[in-house]
Amino acid sequence: MAIMQVQMTNVTRLCSSKSIVTVNGQFPGPTVFATEGDLVVVRVVNHVPYNMSIHWHGVRQLRSGWADGPAYITQCPIQSGQSYVYKFTITGQRGTLWWHAHISWLRATVYGPIVILPKPGVPYPFPAPYKEVPVMFGEWWKADTEAVISHALQTGGGPNVSDAFTINGLPGPLYNCSAKDTFKLKVKPGKTYMLRIINAALNDELFFSIAGHPLTIVDVDAVYIKPITVDTILITPGQTTNVLLTAKPSYPAATYYMLAAPYSTARPGTFDNTTVAGILEYEDPSSPPPRASFNKNLPVFKPTLPQINDTSFVANYTAKLRSLATPEYPANVPLEVDRHFFFTVGLGTHPCAVNGTCQGPTNDTRFAASVNNVSFVLPTTALLQAHFTGRSNGVYSPNFPVAPLVPFNYTGTPPNNTNVSNGTKLVVIPYGTSVELVMQGTSILGIESHPLHLHGFNFFVVGQGFGNYDPAKDPAKYNLVDPVERNTVGVPAGGWVAIRFRADNPGVWFMHCHLEVHVSWGLKMAWVVLDGDHPNEKLLPPPSDLPKC
Repeated sequence: MAIMQVQMTNVTRLCSSKSIVTVNGQFPGPTVFATEGDLVVVRVVNHVPYNMSIHWHGVRQLRSGWADGPAYITQCPIQSGQSYVYKFTITGQRGTLWWHAHISWLRATVYGPIVILPKPGVPYPFPAPYKEVPVMFGEWWKADTEAVISHALQTGGGPNVSDAFTINGLPGPLYNCSAKDTFKLKVKPGKTYMLRIINAALNDELFFSIAGHPLTIVDVDAVYIKPITVDTILITPGQTTNVLLTAKPSYPAATYYMLAAPYSTARPGTFDNTTVAGILEYEDPSSPPPRASFNKNLPVFKPTLPQINDTSFVANYTAKLRSLATPEYPANVPLEVDRHFFFTVGLGTHPCAVNGTCQGPTNDTRFAASVNNVSFVLPTTALLQAHFTGRSNGVYSPNFPVAPLVPFNYTGTPPNNTNVSNGTKLVVIPYGTSVELVMQGTSILGIESHPLHLHGFNFFVVGQGFGNYDPAKDPAKYNLVDPVERNTVGVPAGGWVAIRFRADNPGVWFMHCHLEVHVSWGLKMAWVVLDGDHPNEKLLPPPSDLPKC
């Protein structure tokens, strides 16, 4: 059994020190290594003054929803001084996933990679790399992130933006006094490296590129894809992307920047518009051993990233991703649909408290976010327990709207009334239901891309487009042959995305935007998948050490 000690640790970045929440004193946290088919057992011990829970992002958690981790959805959080054992089997998955805190904004520093190797003797469906390297993007605040979101929720305004992005916890040479804190990837000429790229930033989708080195994408969200070679990748919070990087055949006598910078269509000032750099260095075969000494006087090349709001780049990029769809790795997209859902996702407002002034879009409103105009309110007890014990009354209602109650021109001129309702509403579906869900972005308070993450399932991205979804014309353009399969998808800015999945995992499954600020404002909901008829289609009972609220 692995042990994760959640503890406060002093860390210095950007010339400023603070005490942050870490796992085992490491930032980023330790890598969880597993092999497809493994039983993973991790004891999480909470030594910090905050409630804690850990989510194993992208792990299917078949019938083991008690181990999924989102606080107040599948478990009460682990209180200070308490512990909980997460126990789950990794079934039919291999690739890169990640783990992170799933309560408030604590995932700002509590995160790490999950590396799932194929079963012994099963090769990658591409040439095996010489080495594999995790590349984890993060977001760093000089301030205490718990204070940042708490202040924002009090005022109703937007939270203060981060001070830097990081690669494997390091801000790098483009930030003040951070040259010593730079991620360096040292390569040998002619060798191929697999970068397991993970976006753990709180609030920013990121472009990433390495000067002079194309990247071949072979896997997204721990699902193999048809390899495509690109200069720049786009990765939203929550997503993973495995790329092959082939070093130049002979020593180039140069070093190369790798850069990550945000993609956003939001108003300037509402996000961190900075760039993080790491350095790709070559070993010089002609220098005498040890060859670890790298020449500081070499020319440095920088890549060119797309413009910050280059939505057409993002659309073209995501359209290129296709499932492998081979006999070994089929794309089992549901061809027949039992239930159709249409969800609007976007921002909105709540009225200010009586006689209060707020810092929302106007001084008498607070920022909010919603799905189908419902801003989700977390309960004070865990939804999965309420469902399992049949005591949902007063905890949640099973009447989440399957479509907007009041249709409007979603991507056109926004309506005058931008207020959203509050509620703890869930969608309830039978085991085995084939679901099609269209998620429609709105223009309320500006068009923005929303990376939506569904717990407990992978889904197939069968269609996407700009403007308002047209149920008469758009389904004809769906890709039902080799759509990409993932666990987190960007709803395009001013557009829509269509996904399909089979509800073959009983339990309560959170679905939310992976921009943490939008989660705080209510852009979240949950699905209840009922037990099936057969024993292997039923949720297992809760473990005896499940935390209490």
